Amino acid sequence: MSKKVQIKVMDNGGFRVTGEVELMDMEGNPFPKKAAFSLCRCGQSLKMPYCDGNHKGTFDSCVRA
Repeated sequence: MSKKVQIKVMDNGGFRVTGEVELMDMEGNPFPKKAAFSLCRCGQSLKMPYCDGNHKGTFDSCVRA
């Protein structure tokens, strides 16, 4: 049974993804599978598409549903 996928919008940070999900690039090539990861949404990461924390102190976004 697969674990439910959850995407959490982190205040002033990335999208935290947990659960069984496959992340692929535009050509359909899969990135290595991880149990949990954060996706960059500020554009400053040196490890795109993953968040590496370079946003700290420079990115401001607190999204609420």
